[in-house]
Amino acid sequence: MVDYPNRSDLRNPATKKVAFTGQTYGQATQQASSQQAVSPGSSPADVQAQQVARPVPGAQSLTRPTERPGEPITAGADIGAGPNSLQAGLRPRVVPVDDTLETLKSLYRMYPSDGLLEVISGYMNRKM
Repeated sequence: MVDYPNRSDLRNPATKKVAFTGQTYGQATQQASSQQAVSPGSSPADVQAQQVARPVPGAQSLTRPTERPGEPITAGADIGAGPNSLQAGLRPRVVPVDDTLETLKSLYRMYPSDGLLEVISGYMNRKM
């Protein structure tokens, strides 16, 4: 048998063969030979049994011991130790930007004047 150190799917030589029934003549042999190349995998019932039940939010006490002792409290935040929000898989918060106001502010930075400052002030104080 050939050793595959990088292939986790081929490390276990005792993979079980699944017998599929109700087939026409010759299909069972063809399926058995294809299982030698690629195993059929777990059934959905096996996968559900392997999943860990997650606790319901708010159902447990807030003063209980931590479930993640090695993880910093700032994990998932864009400050402090631990992974930032992008590394944690959190979607970024979208902040709406007023393009007109940003254009007026950049114009003021390039050409500062009292008139442009009044326009910016009036634009910021407008009723929506």
